[in-house]
Amino acid sequence: MFWKNMKNEPPQVLNWTLWLAVIVFGSLGSVRGLDEGLISGITSQASFESQFKLKDPLKSKSQQDDELSNITAMVQIGSVGGAMIAMLIQDKIGRIRSLQEMLILWTVGVIIEVTSYSQGQMLAGRLIAGLGIGQSVVIGPTYLAEVSPKNVRGLCTCIFSGSVYLGVMLEYFANYSTSMHMPATSRNQWVVPVSIQFIFAGLLFIGSFFVHESPRWLMKIGKDEEAIETLSKIRNLPADDLYVQGEIMDVREQIEREKQALSGTNIFSLMKELVSTKANRYRLFLGIMVQLLGQWSGANAVTVYSPKFFSMLGIPSKIDQMMYTAILGVIKLVSALSCALFLIDTIGRRRSLYTGICLQFVSMLYLGIYLAIVPAKTGVERTPSQRHAGAAAIAAIYLSGCGWALGWNSIQYLINAEIYTVRHRSLASGIIMTFHFANQYGNSKALPYMRAGITDHGTMFFFAGVLLLGFAWSWFFLPEVSGRSLESIDEMFSLPWYVIGRRGHKMIPETSATVHLRQEEDSESKKGGVVMVESC
Repeated sequence: MFWKNMKNEPPQVLNWTLWLAVIVFGSLGSVRGLDEGLISGITSQASFESQFKLKDPLKSKSQQDDELSNITAMVQIGSVGGAMIAMLIQDKIGRIRSLQEMLILWTVGVIIEVTSYSQGQMLAGRLIAGLGIGQSVVIGPTYLAEVSPKNVRGLCTCIFSGSVYLGVMLEYFANYSTSMHMPATSRNQWVVPVSIQFIFAGLLFIGSFFVHESPRWLMKIGKDEEAIETLSKIRNLPADDLYVQGEIMDVREQIEREKQALSGTNIFSLMKELVSTKANRYRLFLGIMVQLLGQWSGANAVTVYSPKFFSMLGIPSKIDQMMYTAILGVIKLVSALSCALFLIDTIGRRRSLYTGICLQFVSMLYLGIYLAIVPAKTGVERTPSQRHAGAAAIAAIYLSGCGWALGWNSIQYLINAEIYTVRHRSLASGIIMTFHFANQYGNSKALPYMRAGITDHGTMFFFAGVLLLGFAWSWFFLPEVSGRSLESIDEMFSLPWYVIGRRGHKMIPETSATVHLRQEEDSESKKGGVVMVESC
């Protein structure tokens, strides 16, 4: 599908220099996925529960739940700080140095985790690891959006969201394997899954020395010649090629326009600019609402607590719960990659999101109805019809994972990286990702209390209601930006707020400099042809 999208672009732009950059920065999504898949499994491992006294009979049920949720959600607390760190340093030291810094910080946190013998040390390790993980969701999408050709920007950026589920899937299978083949008395039952993170950190750190810095960032800091040379290498085209010159003109024009219109470069002046104009406020509104509606659609709750959800649906064995959870990881990975390859740049951002929301809504609605009729009780024999309905409920969880990967999971990173100008991209992405992790933390902490307060089926109906609200919101407010240069997207936000989402992409045509240069070249060619005919 993406070859079709590239029919009007030079074939050279799809080259190994680009793909290596996409693989390295796209694989950053696995940093977050590894932790999500890891923690959903090891907290159900008997060795982990014994090591950190999560099932201590001397503690009340609420104390046990609090300790479990603290360990589970500590990375989200750290990630809030990580997103802020990336927001502050990414524009100062560049995308590549930021990547290397966050990998070192993440590795330090994982070292503390694997050497933990107490809850306090485990919490400290997960907090420090979170400081690295939180930076990954700002650095990765920002870099990918800045170096990708416009017609496959969705594909390249969605590699990040797809690799989230590569990490989730690998950790699901690691937990499944260690629960089967290692004794419950061995620390290695949970240490081995945690240690997988070292492999990814090492590979990404090595890969960071073989990719090029973002040309847009280089131009932003005044290194124009280096930016042109770097873009020429990434596009595999000569520096004087129309395609390269067109991109450079677009970026230069936007940066010059911002310098003339706005003053000051410190964080306070940038923050003021983000809230002082209607266009920037609308962008922030989009970013915050995407995170709010996506995080409370129920998908992350299913990811983090998946073994417990399968237990609710009648799977009593912990090993079987791990197996079903591992299958969920495979489905999410395949769905995310399918969206990247076949949907996000072909049918557009909005339709991909609609498809995912509809799948999630049907799944959550069915799960709510099932749990209302067949309450989650262990040790109770179920009738044949209840067992069949339970099998369908398991399929609904898988369908929900598919919908999440196609919809909110891809959009929450992609839109956040696309809609901001070069001047504000790092700051705005940091703010939105801070909000992202704060919501994820609140979601992780709230789920046990929601299940106790409004029951399991009430929780599912709540998620279904959020999904309906998200569908209506995205239809009215979310603009279609597929196939546009990052600079041309800026013009859409000059429209009245009530038409940006529904008709903005129709009212504002693509106006990149590359298009104008090609039109001028075609015009000159036609004139030359006419002159030759007349002379004959």
